[in-house]
Amino acid sequence: MSISKIHARQIFDSRGNPTVEVDIYTEKGRFRASVPSGASTGIHEAVELRDGDKNAYVGKGVLKAVANVNETIAPALIKSGLKVTQQKEIDDFLIKLDGTPNKGKLGANAILGVSIAVADAAASEKGVPLYQHLAELAGVKPPYVLPTPAFNVINGGSHAGNKLAFQEFMLLPTGAASFTEAIKIGTETYHTLKKVISAKYGIDAVNVGDEGGFAPNVSGADESLELLTEAIKKAGYEGKIKIALDVASSEFYKDGKYDLDFKNPNSDPTKWISGVELADIYIGYIKKYPIVSIEDPFDQDDWEAWSHFTAKAGIQIVGDDLTVTNPLRIKTAIEKKACNGLLLKVNQIGTISESIQAAQLAQSDGWGVMISHRSGETENTLIADLVVALGTGQIKTGAPARSERVAKYNALLRIEEELAGNSSYAGEKGLSAGTTAPVLLQK
Repeated sequence: MSISKIHARQIFDSRGNPTVEVDIYTEKGRFRASVPSGASTGIHEAVELRDGDKNAYVGKGVLKAVANVNETIAPALIKSGLKVTQQKEIDDFLIKLDGTPNKGKLGANAILGVSIAVADAAASEKGVPLYQHLAELAGVKPPYVLPTPAFNVINGGSHAGNKLAFQEFMLLPTGAASFTEAIKIGTETYHTLKKVISAKYGIDAVNVGDEGGFAPNVSGADESLELLTEAIKKAGYEGKIKIALDVASSEFYKDGKYDLDFKNPNSDPTKWISGVELADIYIGYIKKYPIVSIEDPFDQDDWEAWSHFTAKAGIQIVGDDLTVTNPLRIKTAIEKKACNGLLLKVNQIGTISESIQAAQLAQSDGWGVMISHRSGETENTLIADLVVALGTGQIKTGAPARSERVAKYNALLRIEEELAGNSSYAGEKGLSAGTTAPVLLQK
């Protein structure tokens, strides 16, 4: 079915910053998509087009991207006569219309809004749920796998005003029997952690960050890991919950060294450490705590440190700023054996088709794939459908708090209910470990 109308507008994300929303109309009705936005963004990401007018929305308006949809993409795509079911052709058409390697002309935010809305319209056209349509696009056959959620419950780094250098400390309920049980374990542990933090640091320490996690005034990673361990134990889930970290270390990489005191303007350069020294700190944590995944342990261009650590760690090492969901960066990481996990963020690359391609490329080398939200989110739940469609078994979309996060978890609860016994829960099967590919890939 062809598209009769495309209309974009500026709306707001969960941080109060402007973002792009796109409506696509076919004979079946109106299909709406909105686009997320990151805070700690990799320098190699596709371009998020912002207006840069300091007198409006602190320079963060997206009216140029909106105009690019309404004035350039809409007439061209409608004229092309492409059907909404032709996702790959439409995405290729948008890439060609933009004509730059990083979507810098029209904006990845403009292009992605259209790409997601097209997928939604196509699912309706076929009369199937969005996850089924996306699975068919990716060539993934049922039975479907519900993902293990990675709940970001303690925040540091660029997301928080404490001294903590590492950005995210996550809980993964790998020992659950279903996604529904995983949410139960996650929420109960989250509420227990709230009590633990409140008792130790006071009531203001449980205010939540951009992704619903807590940002207590801890001195460092050790203290955060101890808090998680205590909460897991008190909630009664020892052995059922594993821990993951997102270090986002590009944020504190300076002159070839890592500064774990980077939020202190008078940080002492003699205390900055090398990649090898940082790797040794991680290895110590892996031995002491049930850590199964570490994301962005090193700077996005410190390839040597990545390769050294991935060979030694024996767990899942995830590239985010390193790989930015970009097939070219993923190929380099495969060649250098730099990591064994991909963080997939649709807005880093800018179309549904390229996101699927990125996941499949990573999986071809035995990597784990974790589908991810951004810190600036909307109520759009595409990533819930995408993770079920691709069957990667891992999703991170914040703490079980704040509606723009919980919307994704709720969407997954509905999908599990709809599949009524015709799905399985990933548990640890989506995680890679050293040179061992995820069990889900060993079918």
